Amino acid sequence: MERIKKSQYRTMKVFDLDMIQRVYERYPARIAAARKVVGRPLTLSEKILYAHLWEGEATTASERGKSYVDFAPDRVAMQDATAQMALLQFMQAGKKRVAVPSTVHADHLIQAKVGASKDLQESLNQNNEVFNFLSSISNKYGIGFWKPGAGIIHQVVLENYAFPGGMMIGTDSHTVNAGGLGMLAIGVGGADAVDVMAGMAWELKFPKLIGVKLTGKLNGWTSAKDVILKVADILTVKGGTGAIVEYFGEGALSLSCTGKGTICNMGAEIGATTSTFGYDESMRRYLIATGRQEVVNAADAIAEHLTGDQEVYAEPEKYFDQLIEINLSELEPHVNGPFTPDRGTPVSKMRAEATANGWPLQVEWGLIGSCTNSSYEDLARAASIVKHAVAQGITPKAEFGINPGSEQVRYTAERDGILADFEKMGTKVFTNACGPCIGQWAREGAEKQEKNTIVHSFNRNFSKRADGNPNTHAFVTSPEMVAALAIAGDLGFNPLTDTLTNDKGEQVKLHPPVGDELPTKGFAVEDNGYQAPAADGSSVQIAVAPDSQRLQLLENFPAWDGQNILGAKLLIKAKGKCTTDHISMAGPWLRYRGHLDNISNNMLIGAENAFNGEANKVKNQLTGEYGEVPAVQRAYKAAGVPSIVVGDHNYGEGSSREHAAMEPRHLGVRAVLVKSFARIHETNLKKQGMLGLTFANEADYDKIQEDDTFDFIDLQSFAPDTQLTLQINHSNGKSEQIKVNHTYNASQIEWFRAGSALNLIKMMEA
Repeated sequence: MERIKKSQYRTMKVFDLDMIQRVYERYPARIAAARKVVGRPLTLSEKILYAHLWEGEATTASERGKSYVDFAPDRVAMQDATAQMALLQFMQAGKKRVAVPSTVHADHLIQAKVGASKDLQESLNQNNEVFNFLSSISNKYGIGFWKPGAGIIHQVVLENYAFPGGMMIGTDSHTVNAGGLGMLAIGVGGADAVDVMAGMAWELKFPKLIGVKLTGKLNGWTSAKDVILKVADILTVKGGTGAIVEYFGEGALSLSCTGKGTICNMGAEIGATTSTFGYDESMRRYLIATGRQEVVNAADAIAEHLTGDQEVYAEPEKYFDQLIEINLSELEPHVNGPFTPDRGTPVSKMRAEATANGWPLQVEWGLIGSCTNSSYEDLARAASIVKHAVAQGITPKAEFGINPGSEQVRYTAERDGILADFEKMGTKVFTNACGPCIGQWAREGAEKQEKNTIVHSFNRNFSKRADGNPNTHAFVTSPEMVAALAIAGDLGFNPLTDTLTNDKGEQVKLHPPVGDELPTKGFAVEDNGYQAPAADGSSVQIAVAPDSQRLQLLENFPAWDGQNILGAKLLIKAKGKCTTDHISMAGPWLRYRGHLDNISNNMLIGAENAFNGEANKVKNQLTGEYGEVPAVQRAYKAAGVPSIVVGDHNYGEGSSREHAAMEPRHLGVRAVLVKSFARIHETNLKKQGMLGLTFANEADYDKIQEDDTFDFIDLQSFAPDTQLTLQINHSNGKSEQIKVNHTYNASQIEWFRAGSALNLIKMMEA
């Protein structure tokens, strides 16, 4: 691609400005219609939802948590790992071009090992087939492609595409990051993205609303990250399920735009549908700094519609289903973890907490980056800590690594000396990519599986996520605190009160972080890594080698035969936390994200078997022997035997990856029965023609035995708002029946009947 000089980039045409202006032109009429049917003041979330109804202006009020509603999102974003499967599905939809602005971002397939240049080149060598596929398919269908090294999808979206009052979907759970610019940005599976790119409506259960009133102002060592770490501690990893979190108040107005993005980003960790903030001066500053004055002009013309009504924020308890209030002036820096992002500990209590729980106090690595905290402001504030420590003669006790969020951030930070400040402390600057946050980290010695502690500014800290070591205790905190704890090498270090010893034996207290919200000299970049699609992609050829180990063209899943499912074997009864990382691991498996059969070999290998406490060891009921989960399921499939998976609470927590639904579907699992689902995963199961069911009585989970066989005796009468009956046949010859719930509406039942939502699209196109 021709290199874009910084002078050109800063004056380049705003992406999709015509679309944004069209959205704003219809806002006043749609908000007026919504007020009429709702009959009261509106929250910001409601305004955006009602402004994006598929039907146009609202004619009826939707019921929170109950009404299924069709929406018309403004755009779609996909990262390289999920885009492969999404676009393989889109190829089957029979469309010549995407119906809404869409982008693909190559950020997941780049491993952090040595440093930016070598790591990027190694990724290009290893993943050339996939990158070429994504580049060509984007070119063919009118999709913008951000090449490897351009940056992390959500940072790039914030810098280039997000706009106040917009609605977008993305094939990554942290799409919600764009809420920092006042959007409703929602993570989905690839099949949902296919619907929208094919010009169809996107369905969502109308969310409940959680209001978070922020008062006071951040000070000292406290940052925007601490707001969401506190909220996660309050709501837990499932407390936001089915809800939008809307932040407001004087404290919200005091936050930077990228700080707001950080807060919204980690809303995925509480299960929230999305999070957002009202349009304000910080968003204006950010839009202007990133070359989007025209968007500001358009937004200012309808600014009253791009935030909640005054009456809502004056008496929020009347308008939100749940209300939380946080005083930023009193908020203390938090360190959340290990192994779950909702276990919050104020820094002042960490030493006692770690000691009581046997967490290793020695910090071995500090990592800054990910889509959550890789903005210019994040790097600047963390660098100020590093710069002060170096000046005071303090030697860091832990290793240090950073991933800038985009090439624009990296280039500007390098120009302004921020990267040099990090490098003086021996910091490894990795590629502008996800890296360790998603398990793309070749950490030396991780294979020894030694017990250790790392701190990072990422969003998730599930077991084995960063380095593959189940004994790595990962803690989530702000970039500033990562810097302080890594320099100290001590998880219990409290920079608000404690001192460090320098090379002269003196006791030094680190200065609180400082850093510009936006670069005073403006952003700059030479090559932002963007590839525009061909105006006419009809002649572009997309080749997938039949013997490729990385890519595989898809075949239709079989339609339901209209019969009850009988004789289904139990594949696994998963115990406890079973995230999408447990169902379909990332890390080295990322290479197979475009090859459904190959990646199916990681299906549920991380889930704990409730009957033996082990992972990837389940009983094969055909032989009586124990084997790996995928191997046992392949045996059932070969024998034509259906199977089911049983799980615990919040099953499918974490990433949006639809592979966690497509793999069991591909291998012949017919149903997933759990105590409760994470939102995106339940939708993904439905889209792929699976039965996603919950126990009507959670205690029935305990009735499931290792040798059980299941009969769905009334599936032929599958209907909305009607329970199904499941007969459990035990190996001792006894049987019992239980009731199971589902949330399928009439349209979703048609997905099941057709075999998948995509099958239904193809039937409609035929």
